[in-house]
Amino acid sequence: MMSRHASSPQTGKGLLQTLRRFIADRSGVGAIEFVIVAPLLIMTYIGAFEITVGITVARKVARASSNVSDLLTRVEKTNTTMLSAMKEVTRSVVAPFAQNAYSLKMTGIAIDAGGNAKVAWSREWSRASGATNESEGTPYTKGDAVTLPANTVAKEGFIVRTEFEMQHPLLLMAPNLSSRVNEITLGKTSYFRARIGKNITCSNC
Repeated sequence: MMSRHASSPQTGKGLLQTLRRFIADRSGVGAIEFVIVAPLLIMTYIGAFEITVGITVARKVARASSNVSDLLTRVEKTNTTMLSAMKEVTRSVVAPFAQNAYSLKMTGIAIDAGGNAKVAWSREWSRASGATNESEGTPYTKGDAVTLPANTVAKEGFIVRTEFEMQHPLLLMAPNLSSRVNEITLGKTSYFRARIGKNITCSNC
């Protein structure tokens, strides 16, 4: 006598047909593909956004550096008060981006008849990443030799060099990453020749 619990041929055949229908079913393929592709698309979008913002900030940093040199070469005399105001110039140029961690160095360079360039005066304002207060100092010693770019040809003249750097935050959607990942330094050095006279003096630098 056959057991009551034995599977009938019809039951096995139905199970096989169900399995075949499951394998042949493609109704969920779109959802699976979306789950696989969506993270890649989001990462591509964020990357493109960050690159676009970074290029914009880099252009603003370059413009800020040039504006400082341009303003300082329009006068024959300057002082620490005027030089200190230049950090507000850079801050307004890079807006709406925040000038939190930055370094601004302004150097007056005198060039003699032989083409030898030396530091006449210099001043720096900066703020480290995470700091609340700004620091002020003299980055270069008066009389130190200066190497000018190869394309700068000047004799018996005066040049103002502006070195401006700023920290730019990255990965706006992942703020908890380490500081070595979410910040980059953008900087620009500009050289402008004195427009009035052959010298720019700083009374209290």
